[in-house]
Order: sequence, then C-alpha cells, then structure tokens
Amino acid sequence: MGCEDFLVAPSNAEAVAWLDRWPSWPAPALTLYGPDGCGKTHLGHVWRARSHAPIALGESLDQIDPHALLARANAVVVEDADRVAGAPAREEALFHLYNLARDSGGHLLLLSRRPPSRWRMKLADLRSRIKAAPAVGVEAPDDALLAAVLVKLFADRQLRPGMDLITYLLTRMERSLEAAGRVVAALDRASLAAHRPLTVPLAREVLAGLEAGKGGDEDGSGNRRTPRHRVRSQQGTG
Repeated sequence: MGCEDFLVAPSNAEAVAWLDRWPSWPAPALTLYGPDGCGKTHLGHVWRARSHAPIALGESLDQIDPHALLARANAVVVEDADRVAGAPAREEALFHLYNLARDSGGHLLLLSRRPPSRWRMKLADLRSRIKAAPAVGVEAPDDALLAAVLVKLFADRQLRPGMDLITYLLTRMERSLEAAGRVVAALDRASLAAHRPLTVPLAREVLAGLEAGKGGDEDGSGNRRTPRHRVRSQQGTG
C-alpha cells in the first residue's frame, strides 16, 4: 500500500493528480470513486502516508467522535463513504465531520464505489456539501496496468514468469488489482508445492481452483499464510 508500490496509469492518473494538489483543494473534501479493485483504497493509503490521516469506515462513522478523528492530523480518510447514505446517524456524523474540517482548514478523502450524485442522502445540507466538492472517478485497470501489476507482484516474490503467462492471465482472471494479488499468491504456492515452473498449464489449474473457491491466500486450515522469503527465478514457457 506504499506510494512506491502504486503504478500510475490512465485509469487513475486524474485521481493521482488531485492527491498531488493537496492541501490546495478547492473544498474540504475530495471523493474518489470506482469499482472494487480499481486501486482507490491504495490511493487512500498513499494520501494517508502524506497527511497522517486516520482511516474511518463509513458504516461505523456514527460511533466515532469527529473531534477525535480530526485531532490527530486535521485530515481523515473515510472508506466506503457512500455507506453513510440513508442512515440518519451516519449522515449526521459525516455532516459534523465535514463542518469541522471546513472550519479548521482540514480535509476529508472520501472513498466510494459510487459517485456522490448517486448517494441517496436524506440530509439536504450534507448532500449539497458533498456534491459541491470535487469527485474523481478511478476506472477499472486496463490490460497495460494489470500486466504491469502482475509483473511487479511476481517480481516482489523473486519470480520471473514469461509474457505468455501474463497474457494468459490477463484474458482469464478477474479484472481487479486485488484479484491480481490473489492469483500471483496462489500460483506461487502451487509452484512451490508441486515443484513446477510457472507455466500456462499450471495457471489454468490454479485459476480453476480459485474459481471453485479452493485457492486464495489461505491454507487448508483457513489460516492466513506468511510468504516465505527466498530468491527464485523461473521462465514460464507455456
């Protein structure tokens, strides 16, 4: 989730440019919206590292004192901010948080699956404030970005697959950055367990297993596994 691990691409370049403008935003809030797996959470962590902002969840915003949230850095990341919509207590909490940020010169980074124009907020004052603030869409990753992410994730594990494997994965895997992480982790485990190189046939088996719910980042006991550190280089040949 670090800045050095985020790859800028046309699908997210506008959002990155807005974050780079901070703290010179024209409003107390900025909304980044887009589908699951587009990288908006990663962008939230990048901004958090710069601003030292805490992260709050939209669905539990009414359980946190807004003064306490802003006390740390005068900035807050609100994940799943659209989940405040339709819940009076949550809407009131975001309204007070927005006003506090405005009055103190602070900022809110709101992360959402949907643009604010589609949030069904009942509190008119909150609705007008959020809609008046800038909102930037983060698109689903395209082939070039997904390919770059796959190559980087493999490299982080000291693996060097052939481009035939990358091309195969691009045409068959779920198109999200989170899915790329799951696929690479599952391929790494399968390669280690079977003592097989990273090839298209192995990828075919791993993707079938993930589709059937047999893969992922957990072992058979349901416990999260910690990656082993080692140096290994492989060339997938298909």
